Amino acid sequence: MSEVIIKTDQEIELMRESGQLLSQVFSMLDDFITLGISTMQINNKVEDFIINNLNARPASKGQYGYQYALNTSVNDVVCHGIPKESQTLKCTDIINVDITLEKNGYITDSSKMYMFDKVTPQAKKLVNVTYAAMCKGIKEVKPGATLGDIGHAIEKYANMAGFTIVKEYCGHGIGTQMHEEPQVLHYGKKNTGLKLKPGMIFTIEPMINQGKSKIKTKKDGWTVVTKDKQLSAQWEHTILVTDTAFEVLTLRPDEKII
Repeated sequence: MSEVIIKTDQEIELMRESGQLLSQVFSMLDDFITLGISTMQINNKVEDFIINNLNARPASKGQYGYQYALNTSVNDVVCHGIPKESQTLKCTDIINVDITLEKNGYITDSSKMYMFDKVTPQAKKLVNVTYAAMCKGIKEVKPGATLGDIGHAIEKYANMAGFTIVKEYCGHGIGTQMHEEPQVLHYGKKNTGLKLKPGMIFTIEPMINQGKSKIKTKKDGWTVVTKDKQLSAQWEHTILVTDTAFEVLTLRPDEKII
């Protein structure tokens, strides 16, 4: 296992800039994502906005052979949903939009759920619980805490709400590479795992299922879905361990960590 990279003050500033730009992408999408729009339209708009408005790069495009600027995961898609012209959003849909952005060589990663007026109360609960679970994990971040503290807080909250954690995917260190050490599990035991130190930067990105936790990957090699075809939700932020607690580098203007 490679070492966890402690970012310098200069690197943290560059990561902060990247994260602030990424938050602007989601602010733009808040008005752009509407009923009837295709997931490919979302992809094309984001790619254009990142390149031409922000003078940055959509880091997902070309990573591991992936062809698009983002992932669009609708309803029972857990993660890595591929944007399509043929997939248009309906009033009962929930969708996760997962975007990575690189500026001056440094990458940040964030995702947000969008839903429409006609979603079921259970779907709305899933989306809101997933956000709150992510926040519970983020609030555990401070020097001397452990990765197990983060995972425990997320899993406990999700389970208490009647939902399950996807264990095959996790958060990750991030910087000049999209995926660095450490792996950040969204389940675990308190006081176990790596101790956090100032200057660590990683993502927290729980995927939480309405039904059972079992998943499968479709034949396209990317799209991960729930085995029982029930809904899945995810939220994600890039987090810095500060000298005293945490900083959410990708925090959006309308957001508060609850």
